[in-house]
Amino acid sequence: MTTTTAVAIRRITTRELHERLLGGERPQFWNVLTDDYFKGEMLPGSRRVPLDRVGREAAGLAKDAEIVVYCAGPKCPQSRMAAEKLLTLGFDRVQAYEGGIEEWKAAGHPVGTLRG
Repeated sequence: MTTTTAVAIRRITTRELHERLLGGERPQFWNVLTDDYFKGEMLPGSRRVPLDRVGREAAGLAKDAEIVVYCAGPKCPQSRMAAEKLLTLGFDRVQAYEGGIEEWKAAGHPVGTLRG
């Protein structure tokens, strides 16, 4: 018999994220798309930390660091996977912006680009 523990992932909406960023809040804000899915688009103020490097990047942070992760959009599982990994590593101020780039752009907010 296999037992799994469900991890409660806190989510943030497009509106909440936009208001927080406008208000000057600056959490660790990561685009977690892997190389296979990253198309160069970034939300303003974020940096690229691919899912397969989340643990390595988090290693240098205090466990109470606030971290917001996002990916391509609601059908993309990578933000949820990154949040789960961070919670498993002991970070407790983690939020997943599951709307991702798709919902951010649909709300009329700008995106930047990161060139390789």
